[in-house]
Amino acid sequence: MLDLNRLKALHAVHVYGSVGAAADALMVTPSAVSQQIAKLERETGARLMERSGRGVRLTDAAGLLAEHAERILALVETAEADFEALRGEVVGRLNIASFATATRGLMPGAIVSLKKRHPDLHVQLFEREPERVLREVSRGELDLGVIQDWLNRPMAMPEGLSRATLLDDVADIAIPADHPLAGRRELGLAELHGERWISSSPGTVCHDWLVFTLRNASLEPEIACMADEYPTQLALVAAGLGCAIVPRLGRDCVPDGVRLIPIAPRQSRRLYAVWRTDAARRPAIRATVEALLGVSRQKENAWALN
Repeated sequence: MLDLNRLKALHAVHVYGSVGAAADALMVTPSAVSQQIAKLERETGARLMERSGRGVRLTDAAGLLAEHAERILALVETAEADFEALRGEVVGRLNIASFATATRGLMPGAIVSLKKRHPDLHVQLFEREPERVLREVSRGELDLGVIQDWLNRPMAMPEGLSRATLLDDVADIAIPADHPLAGRRELGLAELHGERWISSSPGTVCHDWLVFTLRNASLEPEIACMADEYPTQLALVAAGLGCAIVPRLGRDCVPDGVRLIPIAPRQSRRLYAVWRTDAARRPAIRATVEALLGVSRQKENAWALN
């Protein structure tokens, strides 16, 4: 009988390409992964890993076994989801990840709500970039994720995932309070020709979106500062170091030296909860999506009053 945890370790190495990366995904040590695969070699009587330069590579036998492991793990997850659905109880462990502003703006309220309603559900939260969230939900390392998707630059959704729309997060231009355009009721991006910009780090969703959006407005962005957190970006705007585009969820505290002006036409990102379709019957998934929707509605109501 093949051990499920050992198959999971082999599958992780197959997916991530190295023992170290597999260990990170499984949240164990590299030696633990190597030990699991060594035991699996003894069980199967086959060589599964061999040295390749400074690293290791999987043998053909390991690749075949990893493909079977993927199907086995999917069947186990479906069985667990069906069993939880039959019991109808929101219990067990749920691994969730969300990007930074959703982690700060949505997750505290959602997790508190879950703890009050379902005290036997144990939630572990991670902060991840949206692309990584999608990969890890698809591969089963995460049970549920919260991602963002700018409406003028949509993100591809992998097969096998389901999603629920949480909210639309409208973005405005943040400019210094003493800027000549600070008194305007709205601004087109083309009016900001020659301005310096504050952005998140290259390779992040928001940086790539900002560059894409400014170039679509015939602006070649001059990035003056890079900061991944919106409160930091707003502090840099208040210091007069550039302009930024900041969604509502990212601006709980706006410094006095900043003016927020709507963009014409409006720019917004959509937030989704995503999970594997095979796990959709799990009561814990449904309860978590409901909690996220409840917090999202509270946010939208608060924005409507401002």
